[in-house]
Amino acid sequence: MTPSQPGSGDFEDFVDAAFAGGVDIIQLRDKSLEASEELELLEVLHTAALRHGRLWAVNDRADIASLSGAPVFHVGQKDISLDAARGFLGKDAVIGLSTHSPKQVDAAIAAAPGRKGLDYFCVGPVWATPTKPGRAAVGLDLVRYAAQAVGGADAEGTGKVNESLLPWFAIGGIDLSNVEQVVDAGARRIVVVRAITDATDPAHAAAALLAALDAAAS
Repeated sequence: MTPSQPGSGDFEDFVDAAFAGGVDIIQLRDKSLEASEELELLEVLHTAALRHGRLWAVNDRADIASLSGAPVFHVGQKDISLDAARGFLGKDAVIGLSTHSPKQVDAAIAAAPGRKGLDYFCVGPVWATPTKPGRAAVGLDLVRYAAQAVGGADAEGTGKVNESLLPWFAIGGIDLSNVEQVVDAGARRIVVVRAITDATDPAHAAAALLAALDAAAS
């Protein structure tokens, strides 16, 4: 996820660097943008994603997702409903949802069956973050809950997570200093903002975070 202006430098250079560092998907998230501005930046993001063979996403607005041809659309709990988003974008769109409580995690999992429902969900914010002002941190307990709810640890108790039912991501305040804690709690996918957008070298920051994630999960 990225604001349209990640601190300094050109937006295109930033997204190119993030993809080059190993980021799998970039979501443009800047609620201050006018529709025309967002569409313009999404075209830049789309082109960069094609160069790197990666995915890109639109946040909140299904109309912008449709107009831009975004392959991934993400919504919050108070945004357009999943049914409405699926009806608007069709069966081929990948749709994700933010969750902040066990009840919301359970609802996300229940909404998953088939390509007519939910494709993934995010759990957080794990730690307080300025990108989610006013949103209380959910802590690692909700990450553990999601891991168990989606598949949990195997019967031998090795801690390996079965994610065959529904992919999910931990989000919120995650960086190199705490990614191991998130993995230990059961997450195998993460979403970051400042850990890359605030870095002087986004490509290096992305690569380092990916290496730490892989090392903690191995």
